[in-house]
Amino acid sequence: MVVSAWHKLAGFLALRRNTSLLLLTLVLAGTGERLWMGFAPKYLETLGAGVFIIGLFDALQTLLGAVYAYPGGWLTDRWGQRRSLLFIATVFLAFLVNPQAKTAAQGTGEAAVGFVGVVKSFSPALRELLVSDILIRFCERIPYAFVILWAMNHGGVNAQQFGVLAAIEMVTAMLCYIPVAHWADKYGRRPFVLATFVFFTLFPLSLIWADNFDWLAAAFAVRGLKEFGEPARKALIIGEAKPELRSRTYGAYYLIRDCVVTSGSFLGAWLWSVSPQANFAGAAVCGALGTLWFWWFVCGSKGTARQEPRPSTRDLV
Repeated sequence: MVVSAWHKLAGFLALRRNTSLLLLTLVLAGTGERLWMGFAPKYLETLGAGVFIIGLFDALQTLLGAVYAYPGGWLTDRWGQRRSLLFIATVFLAFLVNPQAKTAAQGTGEAAVGFVGVVKSFSPALRELLVSDILIRFCERIPYAFVILWAMNHGGVNAQQFGVLAAIEMVTAMLCYIPVAHWADKYGRRPFVLATFVFFTLFPLSLIWADNFDWLAAAFAVRGLKEFGEPARKALIIGEAKPELRSRTYGAYYLIRDCVVTSGSFLGAWLWSVSPQANFAGAAVCGALGTLWFWWFVCGSKGTARQEPRPSTRDLV
């Protein structure tokens, strides 16, 4: 009975041996990052760093993530998942992927397609999604490094309370991941991605009035809801890519997006030097523009989708 129930749950969550091991790895890595990364801007401020140094620190995080994205996708399409993981890791990662699994690009001429060719292969809907996603990520990056400064310097919370706020964000995100991924597979992905962009926009607005722990808790719950349709957004990227170029398309998408969005950290630093309210309002404007762009060009009649089999959203949770 217990074994049967476990198999049903694993089937619903699309958990296999490789994805389960990858999940464990990501949980451990994410936990290690969460233990210190959120406090880094406050630590830099304590050391005497100015607002633009904090912005530079945030920009470098975004830039490095962008630089690694496309080479990782290229290696995956060219060498296959197993060999590329052994190259974007530790020996433990060798056991994550089925040794017999091969990508569609292996053994075909598609392996020679370069970055420009991959970008040219973007469907119209994927290009419009990229534009809207860039605007939304500006909404995220502009206040990103300064949220802890606002919470501790203006909201009156201490480091322990800020950790509680981060936990509220994570729990909120976890609670919505699985049901929303299921609904997105059932009812379509774009409405859930649109809802995600709305929550991105609402977070900086909610911070403007969050001057105590209770209001900050509400704001961080909104921040957690920005993960509302993230599995659907990732599935939309993969679904709009050519099957033989999926890994490189995913990598190219993130390379372009994050390279552009890197400048958002500097913009955020400048707006913060004007006032925290200017920073939050500027972020909300970018979020509103991105949301409207996605609604008009991707959700509307102008967004055309590839008529090809698409991956399950649950595979991308």
